[in-house]
Amino acid sequence: MSSPPAPKVSHAPAFPLVWVVPLIAIAIVAWMGFSELHGRGPTITIDFADGSGVEAGKTTLEYLGVSAGTVESVELKPGLAGVTVSLRLKKRAAPLASAGSQFWIVHPEIGFSGVRGLETLVSGVVLNVRPGNGPPVKRFTGLDKPPTPDVVDEGRAFILQSDQLGSLTTGAPVFYREFKVGEVEASRLSDDSTLVLIRIHLEGPYISLVRTNSKFWNAGGFNFKISLLGAQLKDTSLESLFTGGVSFATPDKGPLAPVAPVDTVFALASEPEKEWLKWAPIIPIKSPEAAAKPPAKDGILNQLIK
Repeated sequence: MSSPPAPKVSHAPAFPLVWVVPLIAIAIVAWMGFSELHGRGPTITIDFADGSGVEAGKTTLEYLGVSAGTVESVELKPGLAGVTVSLRLKKRAAPLASAGSQFWIVHPEIGFSGVRGLETLVSGVVLNVRPGNGPPVKRFTGLDKPPTPDVVDEGRAFILQSDQLGSLTTGAPVFYREFKVGEVEASRLSDDSTLVLIRIHLEGPYISLVRTNSKFWNAGGFNFKISLLGAQLKDTSLESLFTGGVSFATPDKGPLAPVAPVDTVFALASEPEKEWLKWAPIIPIKSPEAAAKPPAKDGILNQLIK
């Protein structure tokens, strides 16, 4: 009877399978940590007068609707003179840390002046930014409210004087014959605090509508009057009902007055006179479509280039 073959003895080191899972977990954590560090941008500091709603690790900075960074800490300033917010930017958002950048806190606002930041009721407040174009910096002073919108078209600004601001807010529409031709840029008290100064901006194609004798009135809000002659509801658009609005008209009797130069000051009436609503002067304008349309080519030349 033959004996069985002798067993072969392997001298290769055995690797315990129990370590496979922990090693994979360590590799994943290391990769995530590297990705996090690789995607990090600079840390900036923003000083605010009030940091209501801002939370470390939760509040984000948004730019163009996309998250650009996260708040890392919120602390009181020395002497209780405000709060200091430390914010970590994402790597691709690093250019936001430039001189001239403006930061502000977006709070929900609900009222007759409009609805803003409604999404923050669920997600919490967020920070927003308007980028600057200066050299890199790491400390900023936050704004108490959103900045005045940038004006990108070649228009013209005018100043309105009023006893009260009423429902007018930044961005409120400016109408001509109930057609929107501009918007409110900003408002403030006069230097002697006796009037409210409202800066409006008209879009480029419509600046010829404003003449030195044009009349402006407040077209926003809800106005219901009852008199011996009956009840009267102020005619206004749905947009101006909530955000406020300004309307204007130009006299149609006699020759047209000169086009109003930039920063001309007009009085803002609380309501129009009946005569103003009937004015319909012929004023040529350059429509946006005509301004964007290339000049027509000669018929023969047009055939040659086909």
